[in-house]
Amino acid sequence: MLKNRMTKLAALVALGTLGLAGCSAGTPVEPGAPSDTTPAGGGESTAPAAAGGLECPGGELVGSGSSAQKSALQTMIKAYTEQCGGTKIEYASPGSGDGIKSFIAKQVDWAGSDSALKTEAKDGEDQSEAEQAAERCDAPAWNLPMVVGPVAFAYNLEGVTDLNLDAEVISKIFLGEITNWNDEAIAALNEGTTLPDQAISVFFRSKESGTTENMTKYLQAASNGAWTAEPSKAWSGTVGEGKAETADVADAVQGTAGGFSYMEWGAALERSLGVASLAGAQLTSEGVGLAVDAAEIVGTDGDLSLSVKYDGLPEGAYPAILVTYEIVCSEGLDAGKTALLKDFLSYFAGEEGQGQLEAIGYAPLPEGMIAKVQDSIDKIK
Repeated sequence: MLKNRMTKLAALVALGTLGLAGCSAGTPVEPGAPSDTTPAGGGESTAPAAAGGLECPGGELVGSGSSAQKSALQTMIKAYTEQCGGTKIEYASPGSGDGIKSFIAKQVDWAGSDSALKTEAKDGEDQSEAEQAAERCDAPAWNLPMVVGPVAFAYNLEGVTDLNLDAEVISKIFLGEITNWNDEAIAALNEGTTLPDQAISVFFRSKESGTTENMTKYLQAASNGAWTAEPSKAWSGTVGEGKAETADVADAVQGTAGGFSYMEWGAALERSLGVASLAGAQLTSEGVGLAVDAAEIVGTDGDLSLSVKYDGLPEGAYPAILVTYEIVCSEGLDAGKTALLKDFLSYFAGEEGQGQLEAIGYAPLPEGMIAKVQDSIDKIK
């Protein structure tokens, strides 16, 4: 499943629009509220089980949360409901925080989130998110990693098709300490490559963004102290021009000789931008899978909360990644909804579902993680 499919990406990426923008504030969604995903069908299903082992129990589900996985959910819902006629699944993407609030309030059946449920209470609150979710479910809520979004460091340099950077150099670019593409620090990482005597034009996300937060987690962990700011959804660099959305940042790099920024993989692919390797690790599905495999599972039982490593990874592992979760009740959901949720998530985590993600700029889960996710889905009661 994880064999290299890069030759197909350029043609396939136009099929989807990457939704890895940072999660923004919004309003909790009510059941049946209009969503930004177009569902198929409605009502009870009388269709037989579809090919591929789907049970197609029918019914309706409503989810809400992370915009980082919006395109992935749109793709999965469309594919699943086309095979399971009479099924209605909706997913709105007001942001991870609002999705979790809606889940805790029993307004939705599952939540999508850029991070696992917090296990420590916020200041002024008596319970953590995990404790509140357990009360909602009358059982522990589980975090299931399902969508992996690599962060690409994209550039526009005529004649340069291969570029290698590292977290320390990138930090210094974003802090204005490295300003030209032929700087000796960049040249040292790219022996044999002719780098132009050209200014680096930095662009960044001016709106709060989960991509910014995860990118700065990588810089803080792997830059040998060059990046000192705490990871944040808000930009904390000192140079560059802000752009509101992912597409705006990618368009700015594409339209500017010497342009450079961080963005979702799909946005870079769609515009045929150069994508830098990080300390020699290329951005490929295989490289991302190595990084996911290196993450530590810190959840217990069926909960698969991960602690992602950004440094000290196996050779070839691409370190700048964002793992997003589906947050579900381990038990306690209505029996009909439980059957549909398990069937849908099994499709999502399966080879057919994960196999569609690379075309829209995500990376499929590695096989070892898929097995763990599927085992947790099977245990949902």
